[in-house]
Amino acid sequence: MANDNRRRPPHGHDPEQARREAARARETRRKHSGSASRNSRSHSTETRRNDISKKSRYYQVRRQKMFLAAGGILIILVLVIIFSARACISSRKAAEAAALQKAQEEEAAKKAKEEAAAVKDPVSLTLSVVGDCTLGTDETFDYDTSLNACYDNNGKDYFFKNVKSIFEADDLTIANFEGTLTDSDAREDKTFAFKAPAEYAQILTSGSVEAVNTANNHSHDYGEQSYTDTLTALDNAGITHFGYDDTAVMDIKGIKVGLVGIYELKDHLGREQQLKDNIAKVKADGAELIVVIFHWGNETETVPDTNQMTLGRLAIDEGADLVCGHHPHVLQGIEIYKGKNIVYSLGNFCFGGNSSPSDMDTMIFQQTFTVTSEGVQADNVTNIIPCSISSADGYNNYQPTPAEGDEAARILNKIQERTAMITGGATSSSDSSDSSAEDIEDSSEDSYDDSSYDEESDSYDDSYYDESYDDSYDDSYSDYDEDTSYDDSYDYSYDEE
Repeated sequence: MANDNRRRPPHGHDPEQARREAARARETRRKHSGSASRNSRSHSTETRRNDISKKSRYYQVRRQKMFLAAGGILIILVLVIIFSARACISSRKAAEAAALQKAQEEEAAKKAKEEAAAVKDPVSLTLSVVGDCTLGTDETFDYDTSLNACYDNNGKDYFFKNVKSIFEADDLTIANFEGTLTDSDAREDKTFAFKAPAEYAQILTSGSVEAVNTANNHSHDYGEQSYTDTLTALDNAGITHFGYDDTAVMDIKGIKVGLVGIYELKDHLGREQQLKDNIAKVKADGAELIVVIFHWGNETETVPDTNQMTLGRLAIDEGADLVCGHHPHVLQGIEIYKGKNIVYSLGNFCFGGNSSPSDMDTMIFQQTFTVTSEGVQADNVTNIIPCSISSADGYNNYQPTPAEGDEAARILNKIQERTAMITGGATSSSDSSDSSAEDIEDSSEDSYDDSSYDEESDSYDDSYYDESYDDSYDDSYSDYDEDTSYDDSYDYSYDEE
């Protein structure tokens, strides 16, 4: 009975129903399992689709980027080609513009040259040339009668007061500056040595003297430094200087005037090459008118020696338009060579080297040149202004003054006579190569290593600088033939004023 109770189903339980429920449960589980499987398969498919889509977009973007890159490169290449073409065009245009500008500039320069030529067609230039200007003194001279005393008492305007109007009226005034402007005490061992303070250069400026030659036997009286000091003083005063191997070219009224200074006293004809070189130099610098100044000859000689005549003519042959000289301290004649003037000696002018020289006659040599586009014309317009180196009688007060009346006529006649002695074939009885023993001694005292300067031959008569020198003047010339004819082409007129 107990076993029958265990086998009996629970109260209210229907086995068939249980089977159906179990079957439904299984079906439900089956359906659920199928749905999950389907969902899983569906998810997997979607994932693959998404991956494919992503890859497709990636490759699409990549292709787009490649196309864009290729397009960019293409654009850059096109731009490079365009810019290169433009650069070529621009370069060609620039070259064409440069060529055009150059052509225009050349045309403008040609036109300016033509206009300049037209302007100087013709140009008239008046040059005044004077002789030795020693603006100082020797320390052994008496101060009271020295040029320095006149400066201290009267100032810079005193010295050229009586000739300033003449120099102001010309276009260029040239003088020989003989001495030094220095404070140096290193005096050379020589008979006479001249110096003055640097401020004395203002005497030239005040007197309307624009240019000076410095190639002479007193330019280094206190050594090389004194020469350098002199040039500096002249520069500071606005005075153009030239001499030895230094030349100058000045622009006067649009005309380039070349200035050459040659010191002849030691080497004589040995200066021929220097002369040629210096004339060539100013030509290369554009000189249209050339003036050559010589320091040459023998003191107190009234007729030029053969060295003077040879060098003077050579200067003309080489292209000089005017040759002037000094050193003899007296007037010498004038030679016309190939239509051009050689004024052999201008004498002294503002001369501090002697307070009482025996011969105080001097002159201002003027020549008016006509310059055209064809060059210097051969018109030879000259004017000789007779002067005295002093405005006082019997002594030198260092104030050059135009002569008047009979005195002017006498000086002009002297120049005519000495000119006639040249044209008549007369020559100096003593060549400058023939120096006295005293001259040679003085020459040996003045030697320098500078090849362009030789303080060379102080070949002067020492008595000339002696302040006790006789005042008398012998106006007779035994070797002058009154019947000798001379060239009347010079204007020996003078200003009575």
